Amino acid sequence: MKEKKPIERMCVACKQMHEKKELIRIVKTPECEIKLDFTGKLNGRGAYVCANAECLKRIKKVNALSKAFKMQIDPEIYDKLIEEFNSRANG
Repeated sequence: MKEKKPIERMCVACKQMHEKKELIRIVKTPECEIKLDFTGKLNGRGAYVCANAECLKRIKKVNALSKAFKMQIDPEIYDKLIEEFNSRANG
């Protein structure tokens, strides 16, 4: 039997392809909320970012989520995402 190829997604910050399980999913819910999705199961449009501080900072710098979700993203949302990521990574 053939071995399955791992599912890959592109990081919206560094544009590198990685295995899906190595990335963090960011979701735009049907209510237009932006959330980190550590389970990968939240309903909505997803964008993926590397699970490291550099890529998280870069998505804010290049406004990557606005492009991925085709809507204006408030800079405070990027800060909240970075804060949530850091609290989960350190705690």
